[in-house]
Order: sequence, then C-alpha cells, then structure tokens
Amino acid sequence: MSEEEFEPTIIAFCCNWCSYAGADLAGTSRIQYPPNVRNIRVMCSGMVHPNMVIEALTKGADGVIICGCHPGDCHYIEGNLRAEKRAEAIDLMLEDFGLEPERFRLEWVSASEGPRFAEVMKDVVESIRELGPSPYR
Repeated sequence: MSEEEFEPTIIAFCCNWCSYAGADLAGTSRIQYPPNVRNIRVMCSGMVHPNMVIEALTKGADGVIICGCHPGDCHYIEGNLRAEKRAEAIDLMLEDFGLEPERFRLEWVSASEGPRFAEVMKDVVESIRELGPSPYR
C-alpha cells in the first residue's frame, strides 16, 4: 500500500454531554470532517479506561482520540479530570507497545463547538496520515 492510498482509521471516544453533541452539531450544520473517524459515545470521557485505548490501537485502529467537556464543565463534576490523568498513563503505555505518542490525543470540545470538533478531527486524521499505518494493522 503506497502512502497516497493510506487512509487512517480513527476511533473517537466522545463524551455524551459535550463532544458527542459537538459532533452532532457539526453534522446538522453540514460541516464536513473526514469519514475516517468512528465516533463512540461514552457517558463521560473519564470512563474511558486506558485498556480501551490500547485495545483499539492494537486491534487495528491507526489513532485514538478522547473528546470530553472543558475542565469545569463536566456533567459528572470531575470526570474530565480523570480522563486527563488517564491520558498521562496512556502516553506511558504507548511506549511499552511500541506506538508513537501522536497516535493518541485528548481534546476538550463542548456541545456548541461543532466547527471545532470538525477541525480537531481533520487535524487528527492528517497527523495520523503523516505517521502512516499502525504497526498492528
């Protein structure tokens, strides 16, 4: 497979209250972002266990992003702060699995930020496209 043909598969874990609503706003506003992104709705970004991220990456996803509420706006008060702590653990785990840290990202996107959601997804897809396919693919 040549570099031009590579289309990355991105798994996006999106908080139900903010980021998933932001994705929905992008869609209803007809703001396009790459179809490479597979959105998975979770109740809170803080519930995404590091094993879920690592499993996605080791089962063929080229990149994973967790999107949650902005700090201070979490529906579950401190769930997004838990996600932030877990992101630090994930960064350490990626090295153990021989994966580039750029394959994982944590972003804050609110329900009113449809255009931002689309921009973040475009940026993630482009950065993963530059990295190339996952070694686990």
